[in-house]
Amino acid sequence: MRIDLVALIVDEYDPAVAFFVDVLGFDLVEDHPSTTNDGRPKRWVVVRPPGAQTGILLARADGEHQRAAVGNQVAGRVGFFLRVDDFDGAYHRMVQAGVTFVRGPRTEPYGRVAVFLDIAGNRWDLLGT
Repeated sequence: MRIDLVALIVDEYDPAVAFFVDVLGFDLVEDHPSTTNDGRPKRWVVVRPPGAQTGILLARADGEHQRAAVGNQVAGRVGFFLRVDDFDGAYHRMVQAGVTFVRGPRTEPYGRVAVFLDIAGNRWDLLGT
């Protein structure tokens, strides 16, 4: 048993793909046409860190209720955690790429951590040793 995908609601597909693939270095695993339950066109877009099993389904917001959740999927808390082997390298690369960090690097008992925002405004922990 494993968690295969986690959905992340975004405004639009292409900027979200660019953020996760070009900025964070994720792999684009799937991107193909699909349809909503009522037959409207959408895309099935999955990204994931290289070598990871669990992916992120980038889901374009559909309707006002979902648009209201963009950037606030976990009520303003850090809800996503990206562990990297080279914390300092990843942090500096992300800063250079324009990623917004709302809390700079600090050391905790579990390792180094900095809090950044994804393309939608959700908070992530960048974690390393």
